[in-house]
Amino acid sequence: MKQLRPVGIIGTGKYVPEKILTNSDLEKIVETNDEWIVSRTGIRERHIAAPHEATSDLAYEAALRALDSAGMKAEDLDLIIIATVTPDSAFPSTACILQDKLGAKGAAAFDLSAACSGFVYSLATATGFIQNGMYNNALIIGADTLSRITDYTDRNTCVLFGDGAGAVILGEVPEGRGFQSFDLGAEGSGGNLLKMEAGGSRLPASRQTVEEKKHFIYMNGREVFKFAVRVMGTATERVLTKAGITKENIDLFVPHQANIRIIQSAMQRLDLPPEKCIINVDKYANTSAASIPLALVEAAEEGRMKEGDTVLMVGFGGGLTWGASVLIW
Repeated sequence: MKQLRPVGIIGTGKYVPEKILTNSDLEKIVETNDEWIVSRTGIRERHIAAPHEATSDLAYEAALRALDSAGMKAEDLDLIIIATVTPDSAFPSTACILQDKLGAKGAAAFDLSAACSGFVYSLATATGFIQNGMYNNALIIGADTLSRITDYTDRNTCVLFGDGAGAVILGEVPEGRGFQSFDLGAEGSGGNLLKMEAGGSRLPASRQTVEEKKHFIYMNGREVFKFAVRVMGTATERVLTKAGITKENIDLFVPHQANIRIIQSAMQRLDLPPEKCIINVDKYANTSAASIPLALVEAAEEGRMKEGDTVLMVGFGGGLTWGASVLIW
């Protein structure tokens, strides 16, 4: 049987918009307060895209930093995948827009939609392409501008979301390094718990859909919370088993940054001390597909990972979906 090439991360980069929306700012917009938001979510502020910034613009800035980190040029790229639920437009894909902006003429490009799990789904997809020799490298970006689909009159959801982009470049790495396992899944029966109802072929944009606010995020917070706590645990157990390691082997835990209580629940289940978990939900809020890469890149920039460390990434999101991965840094 053909030996699969070891695939890992060879470059990282991130970008968040300049504008910061604090909990105090939100107090002036809706009936809420800083103490309530922090105690229930752990969020203190979030970054908001400028009027001229679209998802491709956030992705572009993160991509430049990742290319620089990897010592590569855009024309060296073989594949671009952008995980997002807020594309610039239905089509062309945001990845194609970015490919043109970067000048990555030799790269295939497409978007992947798995909400907050999208980055891990994209990692798994690209790893397969590189392992089997179809491509030598890939630029993977989780990018979302959730502020564009957030209802700032709904105090239950508007406090939760922010904008940002995190990018990694995948390529062949030394034997024993790189991605060891993935666990991807979906529970489509829960799709109605977290959705943006209008804008597709089922409910095309109309005066009625706009007036009924069907182009904004809807979330049943209580049920999504229960799903997240459950699936963070089961997906972690499966992905660790696939990699042939135990939770004691984890050097760094990189969870989806949606809610501090969900993260703490996962840490408790894994018996992980705070120093083994990257948490930045307080600064960026939930950035959907950008959440895990923003945390991963920040951990790399802060020197939280050294060569040979075992990194666990776990995310969950609309769909409902989940994705987990074990990576040897």
